[in-house]
Amino acid sequence: MGRGSAGLIAAGALAALAACSGQPAAEAPEQAESAPTHHRESGLALVPVTVSTGETSHAFTAELADTSELQAKGLMFRTSLGPDEAMLFPNEKPTARSFWMKNTPIPLDIIFVGLDGRITNIAAMAEPYSEEQIYSVGSASAVLEIAGGRAAELGIEPGDEVTW
Repeated sequence: MGRGSAGLIAAGALAALAACSGQPAAEAPEQAESAPTHHRESGLALVPVTVSTGETSHAFTAELADTSELQAKGLMFRTSLGPDEAMLFPNEKPTARSFWMKNTPIPLDIIFVGLDGRITNIAAMAEPYSEEQIYSVGSASAVLEIAGGRAAELGIEPGDEVTW
């Protein structure tokens, strides 16, 4: 075979391969991008959290701090938290909780969730770097931290339901 034949054979093989691949790439059905399962910075698992405020609800994607070590670190040293991002601190055994802002450079709304899944109290705009203790009102089944000022912006208040 001459050089021209090899070129025709290669072109024919490409055409046959394209014919076997189904739809052309431009017409291929869109594949849904899967949501990440772990946070890009912390590596923590991500879980959906919904706060229901009467007739409306707001969805957050929360990093799951589910060990004592992860809970001790929390959002320390983080310089940003998106408007729909959060960190969830579930309790294995419901108990009174306290938090502080040591080594945390961004303001946070610290939302304490009672045993019934409803918000008991919110420490709004917790002061960055403060070592002052912030306490739950009664026992908490979990704590949700969101960007400072976001709870007021969304109308989130005590009595609202938190699910994850």
